[in-house]
Amino acid sequence: MKAETVHQVWDSVLDSVVVHAQGALCRRVARGSVPPDGRVRVTGLPRTAGPGSLLVRVVGAGGVRVVEARVEVDAQPDAPGAPHGLRREVERLREECAAARARRDRHLGLVEEVRGLRPAPPARRREDPPRRTPVEAWLELADFVDARLRDLHTRLGELEEALLRAEHDLAVAADALAHASTDAPSAHVATTVSAAVTLDGTGEAELELEYEVPGAVWSPAYRLHYRQGDGGGRLVLRASVAQRTGEDWNGVRIALATADLHRRTDLPALRSLRIGRRQSDPAPSGWREPPTGLADLFTGYDAAAPRPVAAVAHEAVAGAPAAVGAAPGSFAGSAFAPGPVPPTPVPVPQAYGTAAPPPPVPGRAGASAPPVRGGPGAGPAQPARSRKGRPSHGGAPAGGPFETSVPLPPPASFPPPAPLPPSAPGGVMPAAAMPPAPASPAPMSPAPVPAVPGSAVPQAGPPRPGVAELDYVALVLAGPDEEAGRRGRLFPDASFDPVAAEHRRRAEAVASLPLPGHAVRPRESAGSFDHRFDAAARTDIPSDGTWHTVTVTGIPVALRTEYLCVPSVDETVHATLVLTNATGQAWLAGPVEVTLDDDFLLTTALPTLAPGGTRRVGLGPAEAVRVTRRTELRESSAGLRNGTTVLDHRVHVELSNRLARPVGVEVRERVPVTSDPDVRIDERADWTVPEEGAGPDRLAPGTRVWRVDLPPGGSARLDGGYEIRIPAGKALVDGNRRS
Repeated sequence: MKAETVHQVWDSVLDSVVVHAQGALCRRVARGSVPPDGRVRVTGLPRTAGPGSLLVRVVGAGGVRVVEARVEVDAQPDAPGAPHGLRREVERLREECAAARARRDRHLGLVEEVRGLRPAPPARRREDPPRRTPVEAWLELADFVDARLRDLHTRLGELEEALLRAEHDLAVAADALAHASTDAPSAHVATTVSAAVTLDGTGEAELELEYEVPGAVWSPAYRLHYRQGDGGGRLVLRASVAQRTGEDWNGVRIALATADLHRRTDLPALRSLRIGRRQSDPAPSGWREPPTGLADLFTGYDAAAPRPVAAVAHEAVAGAPAAVGAAPGSFAGSAFAPGPVPPTPVPVPQAYGTAAPPPPVPGRAGASAPPVRGGPGAGPAQPARSRKGRPSHGGAPAGGPFETSVPLPPPASFPPPAPLPPSAPGGVMPAAAMPPAPASPAPMSPAPVPAVPGSAVPQAGPPRPGVAELDYVALVLAGPDEEAGRRGRLFPDASFDPVAAEHRRRAEAVASLPLPGHAVRPRESAGSFDHRFDAAARTDIPSDGTWHTVTVTGIPVALRTEYLCVPSVDETVHATLVLTNATGQAWLAGPVEVTLDDDFLLTTALPTLAPGGTRRVGLGPAEAVRVTRRTELRESSAGLRNGTTVLDHRVHVELSNRLARPVGVEVRERVPVTSDPDVRIDERADWTVPEEGAGPDRLAPGTRVWRVDLPPGGSARLDGGYEIRIPAGKALVDGNRRS
């Protein structure tokens, strides 16, 4: 649509962006002097800006306030010589590739044609004697075919190489176009999206425009630096951000949030619990009856500014309920009136047997009950529909066709109306214009509405508001230039911009990008809480739909190196880092690059770590620390009459350190756990029982821990065991050997 003319244009600059789990909130800043009429047009908004998400505020207290703000779109064709960069290059390369392929195909046809050359002797008749074969001619033809094919194949190789080069250039250009920034005008059309703002006040003003855009996602990433022997390190929080919002984020302040941008914020309605007969509570609604004398509000407007002739004629035709001399069965001035409408409308009272209009229903302000079709044979009143098929507040547009769920018969099938008594209220019709009365007048009952297969049976009664009418945010107040049945009433906004919807659909495709390794969606790792991370410096992120790494901030972290070993499962010692979150903000799950003494170690996964929590990050096997484990079982009898079987399990663990620095090793063993009162387990070792919830790991019941400090090049030996006492007449499932 064409934007209205404003007196002054302000340029805006994108200042900050808050990237949510999906989508982003952008903030633009514009400055200027307020014109006398207060109308300002702020440019720079993207085509993907969310409908109804524009928020304009005045920064600072300068005596200026915002009266009105709306989004305007202006589209103009490009100049004939306007360049389109990569798009033109892709089109040119596509044509070159097609031409090279055509040349190659024609040359292949020529090769096949030359390859098919064969000597063909003339046909021999029966009476002809045998002919001598000219061997020289055969050889000359073969030499000609070989030489010709040699030249053709040489040329074919050149054409194949040219085609491969053209296809490669086309693929590179197409990939560059696919990953190019979308902050560029589309082909042959230049679209300008701006905000039309009306200000109240004088002087200089600074405006802040905030709007929502789709097509932006992010996931956390980390880089951990630490030195061997230090008790702390530095964790650098980074983020992988991808956006295809239609505008480049150049020099903006980035903030990352885990909240859902489209999550509902309204409080749920808590209904009462009733005991006894069920009572259905009416749903709360803002539906109101239109105020009395609504049409009189526009009397001064119509008298001050004459309306166009077409609009006046249209309103006169729509407002005429009947006409003098109307044909029987026709409804002049209605949507079903066939033929032209006489120019002299006369109000007609309601005839006998007609369906009486329903009483007004309390509803939303600016709404009224839909019109009712009068006359014999009319069915129950149907809710009026707008042109897009949605129920409207003020009935169908005057002079336009009604769209109902059940169609009525054609006008010719309606019987003529019955005569009216002289005392009928609602108006007087001249006797000469009255239709002839039937011989025996009798009241007529409404004719049944023909059923339509697959349609619902219409229910009589007052109209009920639909979903569109209850969406108060999308309601628009019809102005004085609208039709007579719509002025001053609320209707759902039927405006729909398919171009903007297509831009938003393409932008939302960025959510399907594959995540980097070990990356987790922010909503999955944040859990029930929402977090926000503000970047320390401004950054640039183009609108190309690819991942870009942004450094957010550096976090000091407390850590220590521990070596773990579970020799009963695997005789491999694993190096780990125990991290403690001493900040007041959670660390989300994501990939972490570990650097030790300026040397890159590996990339691993960092789990979600709440404030004050401790978690362990694995660094892989430590080949310089070795462990071996041996076990033995001694079975004996004890007790009175040898009624108890004693299973004595012995465990021997040997550790050795080949590093040039001391290390601390944690060896984990397991002890059987029983719930049978006849089975007793006695431990004989110096291991310890880990406290539940004290460490960074969740350990199973029966876990026992040895902690040993090994000097450089040193070794240690650990001995332990346990006894299992069971009745002599019983045995352990899967054998008495437990280790």
